[in-house]
Amino acid sequence: MDEIELMLKELTEASGVSGYEEESRGVMRRMLSPLGELSQDKLGSLICLKKGSATAPRIMLAGHVDEIGFMVKHITKEGFINFTTLGGWPNQHLPAQRVMIQTHKGKVPGVIGTVPPHVLPEEERKKPPERKNMFIDIGATSIEEVVEAGVRVGDPVVPVSEFTIMSNPKKTYMAKAFDDRVGCALIVSTLRALVGKKHPNAVYGVATVQEEVGTRGARTSAESVDPDVSFALDVSPIGDVPGIPDDQTKEKIGDGPSIIMYDKGMIPNIKLRELTVDTAKELGVKLQLSTLDFGSYDTSAIHLHKSGVPSLVIGIPTRHVHSHNSIMRRTDFDDTVRLLAAIIMKLDKTTVAGLAPV
Repeated sequence: MDEIELMLKELTEASGVSGYEEESRGVMRRMLSPLGELSQDKLGSLICLKKGSATAPRIMLAGHVDEIGFMVKHITKEGFINFTTLGGWPNQHLPAQRVMIQTHKGKVPGVIGTVPPHVLPEEERKKPPERKNMFIDIGATSIEEVVEAGVRVGDPVVPVSEFTIMSNPKKTYMAKAFDDRVGCALIVSTLRALVGKKHPNAVYGVATVQEEVGTRGARTSAESVDPDVSFALDVSPIGDVPGIPDDQTKEKIGDGPSIIMYDKGMIPNIKLRELTVDTAKELGVKLQLSTLDFGSYDTSAIHLHKSGVPSLVIGIPTRHVHSHNSIMRRTDFDDTVRLLAAIIMKLDKTTVAGLAPV
């Protein structure tokens, strides 16, 4: 594995469901510490200031360090664990998937179970299982065994999946939590690319918390950074899998990063969007244009900070997000780092002042 693959492996395999980001934040703290001055807000978002030749404008790169997961909700007398979701989980992605419960006694492995299909009525077998009928099975036969293992109500539950380099001549990766450890990795790589360069601004790389439950860390960290421009670095929707109509999204892995033209939380700053498009053309970086009819990104909170912050989402096209295993391609990642570093070099006081609507 090269440096980027090792970074993605460590970040994606770290635990950090929303509200319980200590382990993944610790990985980011170690990676960011050589690159700038570190601070942390009271919700847990980690902030790295990479100084340039000026203290302003302040450029905020936000990648959320939390991942979707679960929480223990109830333990039955028979020893099965009812759970609630942290973040958006499609029901069809859940059954038979391995999980790890983080307890005060250590990590407890389990699997998400449902009523066995061979005992269901025929009509029920045709329907997707409902989450209320699912449970986590740790191999116990009583509540006492579950308690003895250390499991308590409120314990976080993390998907289990290892980072894998796929059998493809073009580097393609599979892992959990690309949403949004890939954004965290983009922050690290972009700050590394700026080392030794006199960028005309101050860059704040922010590993935000609790994005998956309402962009909460983006709100508090924006108060700390007080940005003049912001980018959310995240995954983006794709249309290159079977079952998506041609008149829907057509983005595909390997065709370059996406800029989000619209999502439920933000319409991007037009001038910042065009600056990004022009810079991509100068670099020969292919861009894809995406829209998101549901959901939003950290910039949905950041762009409303104070009197408004020019903002844009740049995403890595990723298959099977919000599941135990997602797939991305390395060229999209590398092109995004090149693009971000080039844009940052252009964001001086005059350029940022000119981003305001007329």
